[in-house]
Amino acid sequence: MDQTEPAIDVELDAKGMRCPLPLLRAKQALNAMDAGQCLRVEATDAGSVRDFHAFAELSGHQLVQHSSVEGVYTYLLIKRT
Repeated sequence: MDQTEPAIDVELDAKGMRCPLPLLRAKQALNAMDAGQCLRVEATDAGSVRDFHAFAELSGHQLVQHSSVEGVYTYLLIKRT
């Protein structure tokens, strides 16, 4: 994963949401975005780590960054076509 953060086009606050809501909301946000745009998601559900990695592999969207600080998981996804 790239260490430089791309420009964020859309931000999604999914903190406090339980699985599968963070991923479902991210999918909805990505559907409304243009190819090449970046989505930043913040979630507190530990299961989101597995979900977002699997989703990126299956969907073709690029997970360019993932971090965890004090129970908040942050994901940067680049929408692909």
